[in-house]
Amino acid sequence: MADLFGQNQGPEQVVRDVYVCRQLTSYTAMQASVQSIHQQAPFRFMSTPGGKRLRISMTNCGEFGWVSDAQGYRYAPQDPTTGQNWPAMPADFIQLAEQAAQACGFDEFTPNACLINHYLSGRNLSAHQDKNEPDLSQPIVSVSLGMSARFQIHGDSRQNKALEIELYDGDVMVWGRSARLMYHGVKTNHSQPHPQLGLHRINLTFRQV
Repeated sequence: MADLFGQNQGPEQVVRDVYVCRQLTSYTAMQASVQSIHQQAPFRFMSTPGGKRLRISMTNCGEFGWVSDAQGYRYAPQDPTTGQNWPAMPADFIQLAEQAAQACGFDEFTPNACLINHYLSGRNLSAHQDKNEPDLSQPIVSVSLGMSARFQIHGDSRQNKALEIELYDGDVMVWGRSARLMYHGVKTNHSQPHPQLGLHRINLTFRQV
């Protein structure tokens, strides 16, 4: 397995059990895989159980995909739009997620689900927990591609004042252990454009389901 860190600095622990790894990859490096997944399972706007359309479009790859509809939030092996299995997770996705996790002390992480979110400038993700996974001992690995964004860490309550981490193309966040159920969100107002994607952001979020 290639060393993705190379000459880059190792992970920085920004708060307990939350790490940022700078410039581990780039949209250019991931572009072919992202486009292949999009061709097989296009981005779409899902709805909450209450019927409200989410403001961020998304798709999935891997053995399971995260879906939201009138039946609730859950992981499913098939794309509900087509009835087909989600696209297989590309090898470069798996390598990136595993190496980032290992660098942060999560040696047993092998993702089998990847949520792919597409943000437009000004579209935000409010404070929430990632808690639909059955094994919460496994971390979350989140990869930023495209325009910059502010990752917000609220800790044990969404009411807490957020610590904001500016993320750029190729930066990776990893969190687990005591921080596994932290409330977190994303802001994209005042984002810096990306040379290829402009004011668009692609986020890869790897989980073990």
